[in-house]
Amino acid sequence: MDRRDLLRAQRELLTQHLRLESPRPEHARSVLESVNVSLPGLRFVEWAQQTVDHVWADAFSQRGAHFVAKGEALIFYAFDRNDGTFVGIVDLHSFDFSVPCCQIGYVGDARRAGRGLMREAALAVIDLGFALGLRRVEAWCDVRNARSIRFAECLAMQREGVRRSTERDAQGSLCDPLVLSRVRPGSEPAR
Repeated sequence: MDRRDLLRAQRELLTQHLRLESPRPEHARSVLESVNVSLPGLRFVEWAQQTVDHVWADAFSQRGAHFVAKGEALIFYAFDRNDGTFVGIVDLHSFDFSVPCCQIGYVGDARRAGRGLMREAALAVIDLGFALGLRRVEAWCDVRNARSIRFAECLAMQREGVRRSTERDAQGSLCDPLVLSRVRPGSEPAR
């Protein structure tokens, strides 16, 4: 697997309840509304610490489209197939093609929480990553972010350990990320 696989990857995925699309300019309004309504639950998300405006949302969607177009990330905005409402964002980023592995990120819209839609979106994106050749997907969650850790575990990710004082949180303080991972079935090394 290499960057060319990311460049050839699907830009739209359909699941039972969702349509996942790579970022486009017309998604900016959905992102704007979602971030602003979800702010109280986004304490650990660096880019979601204050109310955002149209300029920010436009730039955010353009930046995401740019990362996808350059083969640096796979980013999907999830929408409910029934009513078209925005569900959240799932991305695969920080690729190490020598393994190959990457990290997953996820931010759901607070108005859609509790229905399993973000889980459905994240599993679809993980499956795409495995189909492209990934051997492992990691989630790095601040140890204080119990909600994100529970979500990673509902994606069948296993706890591996804590990396002490290796990242900064959204407020700029050193924090300890818990690393969880999911390995593609059948790709574990012989022991």
